[in-house]
Amino acid sequence: MRILIKRRGFLLTLLWSIVGAVTGKHFVGERRAHAQSPGPIYLPLIYKAPPSLLYGVRDVPAPDFSSGNYHPGVESLLALMGQKDFKFYKHSVEDDLSGPEGLIAADDVVLLKVNAQWKCRGCTNTDVLRGLIQRILDHPAGFSGEVVIFENGQGRGSFDSNQNYDGDTTVAANAENPAHTFNYLVNTVFSSQPVSSFLLDPVRSILLSDADHTVNGYRRINPHPERQSWYISYPCFTTTGGHRVELAQGLWTGSGYAQNLKLINVPVLKTHGGCGVTGALKLFYGVLSMQYRDGGYHYGHIGEVLGEMFAHVRAPDLNIMDAIWVSYSSLGGYPVSTTSRQNMLLASIDPVALDYWASKNVLYPINNNPNHHPDMPDQYTDSNLAQYLNAAGTEINACGPIGGQPVAWNDSFIECHWA
Repeated sequence: MRILIKRRGFLLTLLWSIVGAVTGKHFVGERRAHAQSPGPIYLPLIYKAPPSLLYGVRDVPAPDFSSGNYHPGVESLLALMGQKDFKFYKHSVEDDLSGPEGLIAADDVVLLKVNAQWKCRGCTNTDVLRGLIQRILDHPAGFSGEVVIFENGQGRGSFDSNQNYDGDTTVAANAENPAHTFNYLVNTVFSSQPVSSFLLDPVRSILLSDADHTVNGYRRINPHPERQSWYISYPCFTTTGGHRVELAQGLWTGSGYAQNLKLINVPVLKTHGGCGVTGALKLFYGVLSMQYRDGGYHYGHIGEVLGEMFAHVRAPDLNIMDAIWVSYSSLGGYPVSTTSRQNMLLASIDPVALDYWASKNVLYPINNNPNHHPDMPDQYTDSNLAQYLNAAGTEINACGPIGGQPVAWNDSFIECHWA
């Protein structure tokens, strides 16, 4: 038997008090007074949820694209997921990567959310992205959709990896070859394929009505109608291939919305002064527009805001964590001396579990920065990371668990599989 309470109110408070008094602990994650939204209540004596699954590949070798666009780390990761019944392709014929319940259908529009606000090691590894795109195009039924790299760098984004770093505007992609930028992938490597990009920076200040299905820009929604001026936003844009993406609803067809839209989140693991870590959650800050916010609300409540984005806009169908190079002391990943080569790829549907595990087990051991460890003593008063994960996870679980399952930020509820 499972008891799940989502609504706020007296009954929730009463039940939570009873559970705390009886068990002395919480289930998926600790809920503290600072969190703005209460999460669902799971009574541990009655019900045990399945764990959040995390997939990982260590010792990823440098890719050699001389004989194709396949990345060894991506290949190992997708094979591992397939072995654990998470098939990459949705296809009637079942094999190592395919199955009827697989992720990517032949006609899907696949959005790849990357970090392109920075260059050098501060942006998503384009070698990893290259291998992922090739695998999407290799759909066994023949790929008839579109792959779209997208980002909102809030005015600092570039798919040419040429941002100004203290006067240095040279091209520096996060790749074995620094000339292999996001635009290099679109315009050269996959120039004859249905692969495109869309940088949201130029349209981030354009506010759209619900009836506008033509102009590229942003719509606002208020996930808490009882609170005034409490907005998050999401992009609506037309791709190079002519697909109208309206992220919260799907693909506009002219008369309604189709749901053959998939979203893969590809963050690069690195430090962050405010959140402790940039990962699967923080990368989603490049989906909303900072032009539409309630004063300092967004950053002051960043965990809750990102939880709202996952719950009310769209949760990624898969998060793939790029930990080939990890920026442990520099958000921008520059200079290279501030980064550490870890040669790892991680994946999960659960963004909170992914950030929790990667922070604790990949980022923290590099330089033992306590703000990279979510389980330090007194973490809920001293660690930005712990507060951030708790607020995001609590909001997601309160508003609508991902894939019908609560997110987790506790080792006891995360199950890791390794290639």
